[in-house]
Amino acid sequence: MGNILQISTLISAILSILLILLQQRGASLGAGFGASGELYTTRRGLDKSLFGATIVFVVIFILSILGLLLIPA
Repeated sequence: MGNILQISTLISAILSILLILLQQRGASLGAGFGASGELYTTRRGLDKSLFGATIVFVVIFILSILGLLLIPA
């Protein structure tokens, strides 16, 4: 059981990192410092799917970490 949790932790961590890096908020350098010029935007299409998948993999990561902590070594 511990090996399955370790593998799921590793896979979900890598996929979470990749999904976070794929999300794009602004194209300019000023957007990185909070000056994107957009007050409110809605997520549509692929951006919405990436956001949902990121949440799912982060939850899987957190649950697998908690599972590893609760299983005695």
